[in-house]
Amino acid sequence: MSKHLVIVESPAKAKTIKKYLGPDYEVMASYGHVRDLVPKEGAVDPDHGFRMNYQVIDRNERHVESIVKALRKADSLLLATDPDREGEAISWHLYELLRERGVLDDKQVQRVVFYEITQRAVKEAIEHPRGLSFDLINAQQARRALDYLVGFKLSPLLWKKIKRGLSAGRVQSPALRMIVEREEEIERFQTREYWTLEADLDKSGQAFNAKLHTLDGKKLDQFDIADEATASAARNTLLSAADGKLRVARIEKKQRRRNPAPPFTTSTLQQEAVRKLGFSASRAMRVAQQLYEGIDLGAGPIGLITYMRTDSVTLAGEAIAEIRRLIEQRYGRDKLPEHPRQYKTKAKNAQEAHEAVRPTSVMRTPEEVKRHLTTDQFKLYDLIWKRTVACQMQHATLDTVSADLAAGSERHLFRASGSSVRDPGFMAVYQEGKDDAKEESDERILPPLEEGDIVKLEALRAEQHFTEPPPRYTEASLVKALEEYGIGRPSTYASIISTLQQREYVEMDSRRFIPTDIGRIVNAFLTQHFTQYVDYDFTARLEDELDEISRGEKEWVPVMEGFWSSFKEQIEEKEATVTRAEAVQSRELGIDPKSGRPVSVRMGRYGPVVQIGTKDDEEKPRFAGLPPGKKMDAVTLEEALELFKLPRELGETPEGEPVSVNIGRFGPYVKFGSRYASLKPEDDPFSIELARALELVAEKKEADANKYIRVFDEAGVQVVNGRYGPYITDGNKNARIPKDRDPKSLTLEECQALLAAAPERKGRRGVKKAAPKKKAAAPKKAAAKKSAASGGESGAGLTR
Repeated sequence: MSKHLVIVESPAKAKTIKKYLGPDYEVMASYGHVRDLVPKEGAVDPDHGFRMNYQVIDRNERHVESIVKALRKADSLLLATDPDREGEAISWHLYELLRERGVLDDKQVQRVVFYEITQRAVKEAIEHPRGLSFDLINAQQARRALDYLVGFKLSPLLWKKIKRGLSAGRVQSPALRMIVEREEEIERFQTREYWTLEADLDKSGQAFNAKLHTLDGKKLDQFDIADEATASAARNTLLSAADGKLRVARIEKKQRRRNPAPPFTTSTLQQEAVRKLGFSASRAMRVAQQLYEGIDLGAGPIGLITYMRTDSVTLAGEAIAEIRRLIEQRYGRDKLPEHPRQYKTKAKNAQEAHEAVRPTSVMRTPEEVKRHLTTDQFKLYDLIWKRTVACQMQHATLDTVSADLAAGSERHLFRASGSSVRDPGFMAVYQEGKDDAKEESDERILPPLEEGDIVKLEALRAEQHFTEPPPRYTEASLVKALEEYGIGRPSTYASIISTLQQREYVEMDSRRFIPTDIGRIVNAFLTQHFTQYVDYDFTARLEDELDEISRGEKEWVPVMEGFWSSFKEQIEEKEATVTRAEAVQSRELGIDPKSGRPVSVRMGRYGPVVQIGTKDDEEKPRFAGLPPGKKMDAVTLEEALELFKLPRELGETPEGEPVSVNIGRFGPYVKFGSRYASLKPEDDPFSIELARALELVAEKKEADANKYIRVFDEAGVQVVNGRYGPYITDGNKNARIPKDRDPKSLTLEECQALLAAAPERKGRRGVKKAAPKKKAAAPKKAAAKKSAASGGESGAGLTR
């Protein structure tokens, strides 16, 4: 019998920790959260102190039962979930469940926290346990309640006013606003023309170039040479004045230092993984989790990096000492600064007990562990290792040169700039990436120049340029912007970005975000009618209040009350006053010349549609869906009227089925009889002919013939070739086919028997219904700091 039961979130983490603790400890995984709010109205009750109604997550019920069984045989329970609000909440939820099931009587319960999964860190945490932190728990509960109330109140309003399946979120909606506002800024951007003059020069066989800086004694601004005529006149003046050569009028030489970037936080790790490795933010976090939880290097699993959810850039003294030893051994004493570099955390609520993301030991070099890692794991570990080592290295020293070269008199000056690396310092190991970085002129190498030198003018080029709009957001630049505004937390950015893509609010083009029509409409509705709740400052202030709750500086219920009262009123008011036509951004395009009725474009239940007429007309309106790729705000009257030429009747199949072509919610298609075949990207529904349509019909019939093994039309039962092999379906249930049976020989009676024995499809989100007795009681405001969000003093029995 194990004396102590240790609970962590994941089996990988459990396996790593078990190796360090010995036979007196049993280590088990909760597999993440064990409880969540009921997935329906009423999970958070604002009328009773924001009481929260939880249910066991169905998929984790068996893990909870295993923990219950193991705990009956143990003397004590150690809750060792992650060292943040989410981890604290998981420990508390598990504690509550175990208490309700009566297995905590006479058991010592302690909370242990570590920031790296190494033998030293785990054993030290076991030796210094604490109680549950209700400040952290209440902050997490308040965040969960806020997100629930926003989602469960605002999302149904979007369904009612715009279309079903939409969602709004406390952090998701401001992030969408950023993307839409950037797109609108790009669309409003007025391109301006400007010209530059560049001299191609030669000094003793070494080519370089210089840009016109001063013309007729005046220093040039960007738009001083605004057209070809002005550029041509300036070029002629300069060629005449230069007479084939330029003279070095002035030389300015400087040395400058470049310091290394601080070690990684969650946010900067995500940004660099996107820029340098081509990862998504979610992929970076998933791989970091694997490195944190433990990799088997041959003698059992060990955590390779510290906890990857952190706002801190500080490093432990022992880590800095080890990094400095490695730098001296590997790169030489001259690459080591005299004193360790100290970095100050700028995040408002960063807990200094947390460290930056770093290797648990820099002595485990990437080359040494590479054979034990997947490709993604190696790439990310290599990135973290290099950034960590570089942050404690000597600065880089750059020699910079700026030369002014005169064409004739010094009334006409060209400037050449360049730099060279005198001492690479930390740059020998790592350089931080940039968003939308352009080649900088001062990175060029110039030939040796002295004042009075004459250089040959090989050519003088007048070049046309146009100003460019601001770039669209990448994942890296969006994460950076969210962090700068103080919106959300870095640990949530990956899920926010995923949600925006899943809801089809944004698309990716060349790894950059473009808002879709539905994304624009949702953003317009929210910014117009719920301005405060997508305001960047408001969202950041609310985040600050959650931080204050986590530090014990505020109670969570008053914060919730301050948010809820005005939010509820606004929901009710907008539900009553905003029309659906207003919400879906209906836009009139003009008049249909045939009927004289108005033509408009708007968001329909299944996507953007063009409409002829209105609901108030005697004749019903006509509708046509916009083809994929056509934007609502870009469609013209002529393009809209073209859509009403569909459906086009093309003829018949050889079997006599009528063939037509149209555009539906999933794109353009051919209809033959009562069946459908999608058009290929190269097919145009307005010009496709019968012969091509019949080719698509034949392909579809062949695919269907291969898909359906047997069809019992009278019973609505089919034997189908699926992705993972043949199966039986009646549209409601699916049934496996016994391995010893040939699917082609199955009878209807056999199929019906197998369907009857098949399990029912699982319900929504796999959340198990809780017994009525287990509803949480409402906490008293005065006790809000001690009681967690679903109430009670149930944590009081923990060892403090």
